[in-house]
Amino acid sequence: MKANKGQIERALDAPPADIRLFLLHGPDESGSQALAHRLERAMGPEAERIDLDVATLKADPARLADEAASISLFGGARWIRLNLSNDDALPAIQGLLEAEQAGNPVVALGGPLKNTSKILKLALDHKAVMACASYVPEGRDADQLAAAIARDKGLRLSGDLARRVAELTGGDRTLMGNEIEKLCLYLDAAPDRPAEATHEAIDALAAEATEEDIGALVNAVLGGDTGRLLREFRILAQLGASEGGMLWALLRRAHLIAAIRAEFDQNGNLDGAMASAGRAVFWKDKTAVQRQVRLWSAQGIARVIHRLAEAERLSRSSRNAGRVLVEQELLTIARQAARGR
Repeated sequence: MKANKGQIERALDAPPADIRLFLLHGPDESGSQALAHRLERAMGPEAERIDLDVATLKADPARLADEAASISLFGGARWIRLNLSNDDALPAIQGLLEAEQAGNPVVALGGPLKNTSKILKLALDHKAVMACASYVPEGRDADQLAAAIARDKGLRLSGDLARRVAELTGGDRTLMGNEIEKLCLYLDAAPDRPAEATHEAIDALAAEATEEDIGALVNAVLGGDTGRLLREFRILAQLGASEGGMLWALLRRAHLIAAIRAEFDQNGNLDGAMASAGRAVFWKDKTAVQRQVRLWSAQGIARVIHRLAEAERLSRSSRNAGRVLVEQELLTIARQAARGR
């Protein structure tokens, strides 16, 4: 059955005995991840978590029902997390719903499932399933989310600063968290020593990225021009461009493509969708952006956004290997784009 945000949050915070599966899907994958974390908190830090993927369930469809009915080796709470990428896990999910007993809650992260997905249709029709779609927050919702994330970390964001963070990150929850963490470190803010954010602090953190001209790299990656991309790597390395600057520029473009593509898919009018984006499309980039919108499907660009966000996280935690990791990831995305040219 379909659930709204409030319903799914309450259910994940206190899993009902009659719900066997929580299906979290939609274009805002970081939003779905945040919902899954609610179940993790509800089960407790000592709970045993079982991770299953599509390949495992395709090979052994009965595994899911067995895991859902099994008792933890340590006698504590137990729950299962699935990562879905297609309908190959349908027999396993059907087995879970038809089993005589379950007991351990199952949460499935489905990403941007198509309306034709058999798993999605089953979830919406079955009373033992709660399905909730997460969408990238916009406008006031995005501003409020940024302020809430900051508040939990000990950082106070005024209305205009919350809006600036939301716009900078395209409303992506994970990216908001990353940007706010940087602000907390810069301002030495924490829950036990809250601080007030300022435009000057954001300017200081963003200066490096805004001063770097990496438009050619953005177009090479999302346009599938691997030869040009390799040249841009060399040029930007000589200029001392940071991995973070590259990734933030790419994420901004990817979010723009996703928004235009969504409207294009809805009304079939690409020129109209481009016009709706307004000033978000710089006039010099219009032709490149239009070509990239045609090149990437909604599901494809959603996966790119996820990969770029993960690359940004890895670049911060990998120290000296950061540039190598980022360049490899960008080459992978460019090669994927090249196959669709």
